[in-house]
Amino acid sequence: MSGNSFGLLFRLTTFGESHGKAIGVIVEGTPAKVPLQEKDIQEQLDKRKPGQSNISTPRKETDIVHILSGVFEGYTTGTPIMMILHNHDADPQAYHAIKNKFRPGHADYTYLKKYGIRDWRGSGRASGRETAARVAAGAIARKLLAYRGVSVLAYSKEIAGITCQTFDKNAIERNLLRAPDMQAAQKMQQAIEALKEEQNSAGGIIECTIKGVPVGLGEPVFDKIEALLGHAMLSIGAVKAIEFGSGFAASRMTAKEQNDQMSPQGFLSNNAGGMLGGISTGLDIIFRIAVKAPSSIGIKQKTITIDGKDTTIETKGRHDTCICPRIVPVTEAMTCIVLEDLYQRYEAYQFPQNPALRNSNKSQ
Repeated sequence: MSGNSFGLLFRLTTFGESHGKAIGVIVEGTPAKVPLQEKDIQEQLDKRKPGQSNISTPRKETDIVHILSGVFEGYTTGTPIMMILHNHDADPQAYHAIKNKFRPGHADYTYLKKYGIRDWRGSGRASGRETAARVAAGAIARKLLAYRGVSVLAYSKEIAGITCQTFDKNAIERNLLRAPDMQAAQKMQQAIEALKEEQNSAGGIIECTIKGVPVGLGEPVFDKIEALLGHAMLSIGAVKAIEFGSGFAASRMTAKEQNDQMSPQGFLSNNAGGMLGGISTGLDIIFRIAVKAPSSIGIKQKTITIDGKDTTIETKGRHDTCICPRIVPVTEAMTCIVLEDLYQRYEAYQFPQNPALRNSNKSQ
């Protein structure tokens, strides 16, 4: 199975299954002598871990990270960093009764058709639990970006059709939905609780704002900054769409409305979302992702068995009613990974600053 790695210079490879012994990640490209402790990673993992509220899965995983390599006496060594999270509350037997049925909305059908075998224990590699490994890697990228003066903030913009009308950064971590509007968050929670009673689920929209990126980040033609962010976001299992700046609304705007005109003081608007030609403009980079409702619901649905027979399925077990609050830290992590990789690419292309190296090159 390929496709388990992401990034060019700052690169991660995740491993493990939802109901296996552990999940983990190997991170390459972290410079040497960066202060790094497990608590730096744990802070981000705690935002994603299950069992945080009555709208998320009741699965009890502490998600305690263990750094196995690449850090010595509190500093990175420049070698690959390996991190592991042991699964303590796995319950594969909960899936035994439906292991021969394809769950609607899940990857059961495609995995079996592609590989001829699948891990039926809670989706295996296709499980959202894999994203914990991404969050661990993203915490390292976030720390490196902080030295560069870059910050990444994601939040729930809309859930169950209820949209935030105001923005208060301080409200995001003060409600279960990670929404920047406390009134909207209350309505969102009521809607989700009603869906939970019906054994149904809800999706939403996550917005992400990146501050501090100067002009010039991004690698045209195929590695435009929005192309890499799109790759990163759409690799998250529950994400079905992404838009930048004015997004889909741009299709309904004239050029005069959409174009970001300029003055000697800078851009007069930011409809492009902080990027032109795949390169950052120096304005805030803004994008939104559409997150589908969790597929595992208790309502009876039509499906087929693995040998093609008609049947129905009711998915019982420990599942989120809405995944948006836990997708927020995953969004931030994958964003940080993309940005750090692009910074390292940019720096790799710069002409050597050492005068001796410049003279040596000139003499050749």
